[in-house]
Amino acid sequence: MSQTLKTVIAVVGIDIGKNSFHVVGLDARGAIVLRQRWSRHQVEARFANMPPCLIGMEACVGAHHLSRRLQCLGHDTRLMPAKYVRPYSKGQKNDFRDAEAIAEAVQRPTMKFVATKSADQLDLQALHRVRERLVSQRTGIINQIRAFLLERGIAVRQGQRFLRAELPGILATPSDVLSARMARAIEGLTGDWRRLDARIEDLSNEIEAIARQDLGCERLMSVPGIGPIISSAMVAAIGAGDAFSKGRDFAAWLGLVPRQMSTGDRTILGKISKRGNRYLRVLFVQAAWVVLIKPKSWERHGLRPWLDAAKKRLHHNVLAIALANKLARIAWSVLARGRAFEASNLRAA
Repeated sequence: MSQTLKTVIAVVGIDIGKNSFHVVGLDARGAIVLRQRWSRHQVEARFANMPPCLIGMEACVGAHHLSRRLQCLGHDTRLMPAKYVRPYSKGQKNDFRDAEAIAEAVQRPTMKFVATKSADQLDLQALHRVRERLVSQRTGIINQIRAFLLERGIAVRQGQRFLRAELPGILATPSDVLSARMARAIEGLTGDWRRLDARIEDLSNEIEAIARQDLGCERLMSVPGIGPIISSAMVAAIGAGDAFSKGRDFAAWLGLVPRQMSTGDRTILGKISKRGNRYLRVLFVQAAWVVLIKPKSWERHGLRPWLDAAKKRLHHNVLAIALANKLARIAWSVLARGRAFEASNLRAA
């Protein structure tokens, strides 16, 4: 790379790959002055020899690590959701055009960026993703056991604890109800279930220990319905919440707001948008249900006036989503302002 190119590059777009990165650099007028393909081990060395510039990347696997390394070299790195970059792509898709679109999109003043996650955030997020996968596998095993039993005319009451309590007696039934082959298959699935329970319990304990040591998680756990799992998942996802200017933006990012299809001065609102972080959205909806099934705690948390008024006009499922939205906004405020939840402030509001 010549010394001339080093001095004129103002914006760089990087299309991240597994082994090779496609790089497009623009000058201050927006003209392309760099268009190269670099291997993974060349990226840091090349940018170390360049003056500080604005670097854009899509928020994908490996982007947070590279963003942190380039920030250490003095560059201004910004990550963007891939769907916000797509409109800037011109012509048919290829890697260089993707990198050019990234360089165009990162300059937009209204572009929404993804905060670069720290290594600790990624570690905590990995624990949550492993736990989520194990819970999904456990649910699949339980459903498979129930299906096998129903094929033999055996129905068990809904709920893990009821199936776990009745399985020993079911497996001891005569062979004309449950064959020996099927009994062995269900015993094997039950063993898988026990092993998954143990792994999920270990991960939950590790996540809880991390949450108890983090100040942000401790403050979040003062919010009604929020425990170690939700608080740590939120910190892993958004850090201190700097990427959002207000709690309403965070709730919209979670997809807890109605989908809007408005035109011609007509406001048309549909079902919730379900955008953003699905895992965190599900956790907040579960937190809302936990609060709703404990009406004795409403007064203590300052939620009774709002919930009593909402119950008169909303279906209970819609009420749960509305409360999840409210809890998400409260949680963002607690995290961003560095203060624990105070019911007195909520009553005054």
